[in-house]
Amino acid sequence: MESKMNSRRDFIKKTTIGAAALSFGGILPGLSARGYANIVGANERIRVAMMGVNARGLALANNFASQPNCEIVYICDVDSRAAEKCMGQVAGKQNSRPKAEPDIRRLLEKQDFDALVVATPDHWHAPAAIMASQAGKHVYLEKPASHNPHEGELLIAAQKKHGNVIQMGNQRRSWPNVAQAIGELHGGVIGKPYFAKTWYTNNRASIGVGKEMTVPEWLDYELWQGPAPRRALKDNLIHYNWHWFWHWGTGEALNNGTHMVDLARWGLQVDYPTKVTSAGGRYRYQDDWQTPDTQTINLEFADKSMITWEGRSCNGTPIEGSTVGVIFYGEEGALQIDGGNAYNVYDLKGKLVKEVKNDLTIDARNLTNPSQALDAIHIQNFFDGIKSGQKLASDIESGHISTLLVQLGNIAQRTGGFLETDPSNGHILNNREARKLWSREYEKGWEPKV
Repeated sequence: MESKMNSRRDFIKKTTIGAAALSFGGILPGLSARGYANIVGANERIRVAMMGVNARGLALANNFASQPNCEIVYICDVDSRAAEKCMGQVAGKQNSRPKAEPDIRRLLEKQDFDALVVATPDHWHAPAAIMASQAGKHVYLEKPASHNPHEGELLIAAQKKHGNVIQMGNQRRSWPNVAQAIGELHGGVIGKPYFAKTWYTNNRASIGVGKEMTVPEWLDYELWQGPAPRRALKDNLIHYNWHWFWHWGTGEALNNGTHMVDLARWGLQVDYPTKVTSAGGRYRYQDDWQTPDTQTINLEFADKSMITWEGRSCNGTPIEGSTVGVIFYGEEGALQIDGGNAYNVYDLKGKLVKEVKNDLTIDARNLTNPSQALDAIHIQNFFDGIKSGQKLASDIESGHISTLLVQLGNIAQRTGGFLETDPSNGHILNNREARKLWSREYEKGWEPKV
């Protein structure tokens, strides 16, 4: 059995299949992804387990199952209803039905899959990815990379120790026109860019005041909590509202800000800041929501450049004509990327001098699957990293830095509004209270270790 597994893994590493052809439905004209999968041998497919499939994870499962060089073999979810729904949908897209294994610990003991896709609540992201790395699995990790900065550093250490492939799911790094826009920016289309403004707006409703409830039979709440210290279940927590509680989530800043701050950092070619400020709060409703619904984060860098992020969870009025985006200001003009695979270039008077339009319709406010076809390119890049060592669009070191920028914004928000940071590693300087939030407490026995 071990010999067969080693042969299969060696074959996967040596096999290269064109990402563009596979991403959009097969190599032969008129052949669907499922039809092509009938031709592609089972040993040529990357076998995947999905962890967390209620919302975004369900969309990812459908996308991975649609890739002809992939087979989903396990579904790992603590909600038996979500697992059953996902298994049914996946079975309709591939030639086999995946098995359910709700406990990540038992799942990672299995030898018959290659990669774990993590789309759980944020408090599980880094711990699951570290456990998978230790088990010899590759990882596709939805953003953010971690719940707190220390976890991100542990994750980098785990990848270096075990040598596996970890791709973060900030998919815009793989979108062709977005990459082209960043290339033009680096090529000087607006001169030297020195300021990037990013934003996200929505019209989220109140989550109310939760009441303690009995754990339903379809939910393993013990496993849902996993690394987080135990709290009673309330009726306004699962499945989405955990985003707005510091204990499990990271707020709008990491939920949506990570994507655009990542593009801003990529465009400005910066890593760690020197100063971070944040202002905001829970302004719209009086309820259990803890993280800001209105927030601005400012990040200053040593090369005289700056990134700002504005988040408005409860007022969806667009900024610069879009609900989500980034605009770069430079010596000779501006370049704007909205939520889709498109961009505009302006001169210093605001005149449009170049417009590159979307190839596909994208709904930036879709909570689960705004851009399936484009995201398939990111998935194929992950597969190529496994099979042939191709450079990842978003390796875990890059993903950690972009995640850390917005984490620092949240830490500033929670500890007085201002941080000084070390530009070599992003560590917080001269602020003992803020440094306490660099890590977190864990449930005994669940502490992530490398």
